[in-house]
Order: sequence, then C-alpha cells, then structure tokens
Amino acid sequence: MSSINQWLSDPRLHDYLAIVKGARNGFVYGVKVRFPHALIMAILFGRGDWKSRLLVIYKTTKQHAFNLAKFVSLYKILLLLQRKANGGKERNADTFVAGLLGGYVVFGDRSAVNEQIVLYVVSRVIASFMPRAGTAYSKAPAGASGSAVRPIPPDPRYFSVFAALSWGAVMWLFQHRGEAIQPGMFNSMTYLYRDSEVWRDLRTLLWHNT
Repeated sequence: MSSINQWLSDPRLHDYLAIVKGARNGFVYGVKVRFPHALIMAILFGRGDWKSRLLVIYKTTKQHAFNLAKFVSLYKILLLLQRKANGGKERNADTFVAGLLGGYVVFGDRSAVNEQIVLYVVSRVIASFMPRAGTAYSKAPAGASGSAVRPIPPDPRYFSVFAALSWGAVMWLFQHRGEAIQPGMFNSMTYLYRDSEVWRDLRTLLWHNT
C-alpha cells in the first residue's frame, strides 16, 4: 500500500492523475446536480407513463454527468499541453483557450441539457461584470490551491437593478416571445403564471394542478 501511495504522490504524475480525478469529480457533480432536477421536472411536468419518465431522467443525468467529466478532463489536458509548449509556464490566456476549445467540443452540440448548462454559465459571466461589494461572502471556502481569493458579492445597489431588469425582461419574453425562452424555464413559468389562472373545482384549486 505504501508503494501505491508513493506512486500517487509522485510530483511527476500529479498533472496526469489530476486529469483522472477531474473526470471523476465532473461525473459525480453532474449526477448530483442533474438527477434531482430531472426527477422534479418529471414529477411536475413529465408526460407519459413512469417508464418513459424514468428513461428521460436516466438519459439527461447520464448526458450531464459524462459531459462534465469530458469537459473537466479535456480542459486539464489542454492546460497541460499549453504549459508544456511554453516551457512549463502557464500564460494568462491559457485558461480561456482551454475553456474555449473544451466548450466547443463538449457543449457545442445543441441539446436541452447542454443549453441549460451553457445558459447557467453565461448568466454567471454576465453577472460577474456587476460592481462588487466591499467585503467577501462571510463563509466562502478556501480554494483547493490555498488561494486567498474569496468571492465578493455584487454591490446591493447594482444587484437590485440587475434583478429588476432580469425579471422585467423574462416576464416580457414569456408573454410576448415565449418561443425564445429555454424549455425548462418556459415549463416552470407556465406552471407558475398560466396554470394558476385555471381551475375546475376545489381539488384543482388546492391539490392538483389540472
């Protein structure tokens, strides 16, 4: 066992083992994120019998998990190749190039799962341009590399404007350009804002949606 631990802790193998560990973590995280989401969506909005719903849950969870595993491992491989090409030093643009190529290869094919992941990412990118508050989140965890950087929340004044514009825009889109909204969100908004306008009796008012 000591020889295995010695092999695993060999600095010469660290970058290669990190690729394997990254793929593993990407897969596990994908399952943890997608499975409960797919399960709830199947319960609330699923169509057909439960066999077909379970199949959808399995397929979407599998796609999310494998795509994250592929992206993390490919991202780390591309970073490693760039460092080796630059004498072992990482350049400022290396992460962008690795993310760019990895995103194109793994998430470039449009599917419902890929679209949701990309929309999640782009919303964080856009939100990052808001001015920051003066202090970091109170319980932000330390980075795995020991970095002293902590996420800082948006300035409350700018966040209020951002939230107002976001909700105003999405409600307008839902009413006037619903075809442009991502299907998962469209189904949720239909359930919240349109289905709540219709009922037949006390049962469909308080217990069942329809």
